[in-house]
Amino acid sequence: MRIVIARFPFDLTMAEVEKSMEGVEPEAATGSCVTVGGRVYPVKQVGQVITRQDRRDFTANEVSRALTRLGFTCHEVPAARPEPFGDSAAGAWADGPLG
Repeated sequence: MRIVIARFPFDLTMAEVEKSMEGVEPEAATGSCVTVGGRVYPVKQVGQVITRQDRRDFTANEVSRALTRLGFTCHEVPAARPEPFGDSAAGAWADGPLG
């Protein structure tokens, strides 16, 4: 399928993108991400690998749009969940003079 990233056309398939990402270690995911071969990658990392262009040459939206057209699922990284407030926090205070 023909996709355009940073004004350059590329003829890619889902299988070619998966093959390109084999053996590539995912970076820490922030912002827009895509799942390729069961691993979560930042879309800009995938864009750099499949286009061989500098990440500053394209936007995350361009790559997300192109990967979605190829059949990949793009998503945002879930926000980090704060630790639940519960008995473990109260246990530290129970040993104090007021506990």
